[in-house]
Amino acid sequence: MAPNSGFAILLRSPWWVSFAIAAAIAAACFALMPADLAPFAAMGAVPIAVIGCIAAWRQWRAPSAARVQGMLEAAAAMPWREFAALLERAWRAEGYAVQGLNGQHADLRLDKDGQFTLVAARRWKAATHGVEPLRALQAEVERQGARTGVYVALQGTVSESARAFAKDNALVLLEGATLAALLLKAQG
Repeated sequence: MAPNSGFAILLRSPWWVSFAIAAAIAAACFALMPADLAPFAAMGAVPIAVIGCIAAWRQWRAPSAARVQGMLEAAAAMPWREFAALLERAWRAEGYAVQGLNGQHADLRLDKDGQFTLVAARRWKAATHGVEPLRALQAEVERQGARTGVYVALQGTVSESARAFAKDNALVLLEGATLAALLLKAQG
Protein backbone atom coordinates (compact mmCIF):
# COMPACT_ATOMS: atom_id res chain seq x y z
CA MET A 1 0.00 0.00 0.00
CA ALA A 2 1.33 3.45 -0.88
CA PRO A 3 2.34 5.31 2.30
CA ASN A 4 0.32 8.42 1.39
CA SER A 5 -2.80 6.70 0.07
CA GLY A 6 -6.08 7.51 1.76
CA PHE A 7 -6.30 4.08 3.36
CA ALA A 8 -2.71 4.25 4.68
CA ILE A 9 -3.37 7.68 6.18
CA LEU A 10 -6.55 6.41 7.84
CA LEU A 11 -4.70 3.39 9.26
CA ARG A 12 -2.23 5.77 10.93
CA SER A 13 -4.99 8.09 12.17
CA PRO A 14 -7.07 7.57 15.31
CA TRP A 15 -9.71 4.90 14.71
CA TRP A 16 -12.65 7.25 15.18
CA VAL A 17 -11.60 9.38 12.19
CA SER A 18 -12.49 6.55 9.79
CA PHE A 19 -15.86 6.02 11.44
CA ALA A 20 -16.60 9.77 11.31
CA ILE A 21 -15.78 9.89 7.59
CA ALA A 22 -17.88 6.78 6.90
CA ALA A 23 -20.80 8.29 8.82
CA ALA A 24 -20.46 11.57 6.93
CA ILE A 25 -20.46 9.74 3.58
CA ALA A 26 -23.54 7.72 4.58
CA ALA A 27 -25.33 10.84 5.85
CA ALA A 28 -24.54 12.71 2.64
CA CYS A 29 -25.84 9.79 0.57
CA PHE A 30 -29.11 9.67 2.47
CA ALA A 31 -29.50 13.45 2.33
CA LEU A 32 -28.67 13.94 -1.34
CA MET A 33 -29.74 10.75 -3.09
CA PRO A 34 -33.24 9.44 -3.82
CA ALA A 35 -34.49 7.19 -1.01
CA ASP A 36 -34.40 4.03 -3.14
CA LEU A 37 -30.73 4.58 -4.18
CA ALA A 38 -29.31 6.01 -0.95
CA PRO A 39 -28.62 2.65 0.79
CA PHE A 40 -26.66 1.44 -2.23
CA ALA A 41 -24.66 4.66 -2.46
CA ALA A 42 -23.97 4.57 1.28
CA MET A 43 -22.32 1.16 0.83
CA GLY A 44 -19.35 3.13 -0.50
CA ALA A 45 -18.57 4.00 3.11
CA VAL A 46 -18.11 0.34 4.10
CA PRO A 47 -14.39 0.12 3.09
CA ILE A 48 -13.66 3.19 5.20
CA ALA A 49 -15.52 1.66 8.16
CA VAL A 50 -13.49 -1.54 7.72
CA ILE A 51 -10.29 0.52 7.82
CA GLY A 52 -11.63 2.07 11.03
CA CYS A 53 -12.08 -1.42 12.51
CA ILE A 54 -8.53 -2.39 11.53
CA ALA A 55 -7.13 0.85 12.98
CA ALA A 56 -9.11 0.31 16.20
CA TRP A 57 -7.76 -3.24 16.52
CA ARG A 58 -4.18 -2.10 15.97
CA GLN A 59 -4.48 0.82 18.36
CA TRP A 60 -6.11 -1.32 21.03
CA ARG A 61 -3.25 -3.83 20.84
CA ALA A 62 -0.50 -1.18 20.64
CA PRO A 63 1.53 -0.49 23.79
CA SER A 64 0.83 2.72 25.67
CA ALA A 65 3.12 5.72 25.32
CA ALA A 66 4.36 5.15 28.88
CA ARG A 67 5.31 1.52 28.11
CA VAL A 68 7.06 2.60 24.89
CA GLN A 69 9.04 5.28 26.71
CA GLY A 70 9.88 2.89 29.55
CA MET A 71 11.15 0.26 27.12
CA LEU A 72 13.28 2.80 25.24
CA GLU A 73 14.80 4.00 28.52
CA ALA A 74 15.46 0.44 29.67
CA ALA A 75 17.08 -0.45 26.35
CA ALA A 76 19.27 2.66 26.52
CA ALA A 77 20.59 1.50 29.89
CA MET A 78 21.45 -2.01 28.67
CA PRO A 79 24.91 -3.20 27.68
CA TRP A 80 25.31 -4.60 24.15
CA ARG A 81 25.01 -8.29 25.08
CA GLU A 82 21.77 -7.76 26.98
CA PHE A 83 20.31 -5.59 24.20
CA ALA A 84 21.30 -8.14 21.53
CA ALA A 85 19.69 -10.94 23.56
CA LEU A 86 16.49 -8.87 23.88
CA LEU A 87 16.44 -8.28 20.11
CA GLU A 88 16.93 -12.00 19.49
CA ARG A 89 14.03 -12.93 21.80
CA ALA A 90 11.80 -10.31 20.17
CA TRP A 91 12.45 -11.57 16.66
CA ARG A 92 12.00 -15.17 17.75
CA ALA A 93 8.61 -14.11 19.12
CA GLU A 94 7.88 -12.81 15.61
CA GLY A 95 8.65 -16.24 14.15
CA TYR A 96 12.20 -15.67 12.90
CA ALA A 97 15.14 -18.00 13.34
CA VAL A 98 17.87 -15.73 14.72
CA GLN A 99 21.60 -16.25 14.43
CA GLY A 100 24.23 -13.96 15.97
CA LEU A 101 26.98 -12.83 13.61
CA ASN A 102 30.51 -11.81 14.41
CA GLY A 103 30.77 -9.57 11.37
CA GLN A 104 31.77 -5.96 11.42
CA HIS A 105 28.76 -4.65 9.50
CA ALA A 106 25.91 -6.97 10.56
CA ASP A 107 25.14 -8.32 14.01
CA LEU A 108 22.17 -10.65 13.47
CA ARG A 109 20.78 -12.81 10.71
CA LEU A 110 17.01 -13.34 10.63
CA ASP A 111 15.71 -16.34 8.69
CA LYS A 112 12.07 -16.79 7.74
CA ASP A 113 10.31 -18.41 4.79
CA GLY A 114 13.56 -19.28 3.04
CA GLN A 115 14.74 -15.66 2.99
CA PHE A 116 17.13 -13.91 5.33
CA THR A 117 17.63 -10.39 6.59
CA LEU A 118 20.75 -8.84 8.08
CA VAL A 119 20.51 -6.58 11.12
CA ALA A 120 23.02 -3.92 12.17
CA ALA A 121 22.29 -3.01 15.78
CA ARG A 122 25.62 -2.49 17.52
CA ARG A 123 25.44 1.32 17.12
CA TRP A 124 21.99 1.47 18.73
CA LYS A 125 23.11 4.07 21.28
CA ALA A 126 24.92 6.42 18.88
CA ALA A 127 24.06 10.11 19.25
CA THR A 128 23.83 10.55 15.48
CA HIS A 129 23.37 8.00 12.75
CA GLY A 130 24.87 8.90 9.39
CA VAL A 131 25.15 7.27 6.00
CA GLU A 132 28.39 5.32 6.53
CA PRO A 133 27.01 2.49 8.72
CA LEU A 134 24.08 2.17 6.31
CA ARG A 135 26.46 1.93 3.35
CA ALA A 136 28.39 -0.78 5.16
CA LEU A 137 25.16 -2.67 5.91
CA GLN A 138 24.01 -2.35 2.30
CA ALA A 139 27.36 -3.69 1.05
CA GLU A 140 27.03 -6.65 3.44
CA VAL A 141 23.44 -7.29 2.31
CA GLU A 142 24.62 -7.40 -1.31
CA ARG A 143 27.69 -9.52 -0.48
CA GLN A 144 25.64 -12.15 1.36
CA GLY A 145 22.59 -12.00 -0.92
CA ALA A 146 20.16 -11.05 1.85
CA ARG A 147 16.62 -9.93 1.12
CA THR A 148 17.15 -6.65 2.99
CA GLY A 149 18.90 -5.04 5.91
CA VAL A 150 17.61 -3.56 9.16
CA TYR A 151 19.43 -0.75 10.95
CA VAL A 152 18.55 -0.31 14.64
CA ALA A 153 18.73 3.21 16.09
CA LEU A 154 17.54 3.55 19.67
CA GLN A 155 18.32 7.15 20.41
CA GLY A 156 19.85 10.12 18.74
CA THR A 157 18.95 11.27 15.32
CA VAL A 158 19.15 9.62 11.94
CA SER A 159 20.35 12.20 9.43
CA GLU A 160 18.19 13.08 6.45
CA SER A 161 20.88 11.79 4.09
CA ALA A 162 20.90 8.48 5.99
CA ARG A 163 17.10 8.27 5.73
CA ALA A 164 17.28 8.97 2.00
CA PHE A 165 20.00 6.33 1.56
CA ALA A 166 17.95 3.76 3.49
CA LYS A 167 14.87 4.49 1.40
CA ASP A 168 16.79 4.34 -1.89
CA ASN A 169 18.38 1.01 -0.96
CA ALA A 170 15.32 -0.63 0.66
CA LEU A 171 16.93 -0.72 4.10
CA VAL A 172 14.65 -0.64 7.13
CA LEU A 173 15.30 1.90 9.89
CA LEU A 174 14.05 0.41 13.15
CA GLU A 175 13.75 3.17 15.71
CA GLY A 176 11.54 4.83 18.29
CA ALA A 177 8.09 3.44 18.98
CA THR A 178 8.46 0.71 16.35
CA LEU A 179 11.62 -0.56 18.02
CA ALA A 180 9.99 -0.38 21.46
CA ALA A 181 6.96 -2.33 20.23
CA LEU A 182 9.27 -5.06 18.91
CA LEU A 183 11.27 -5.19 22.15
CA LEU A 184 8.09 -5.40 24.24
CA LYS A 185 7.23 -8.63 22.38
CA ALA A 186 10.31 -10.20 23.95
CA GLN A 187 8.77 -9.64 27.36
CA GLY A 188 5.60 -11.47 26.43
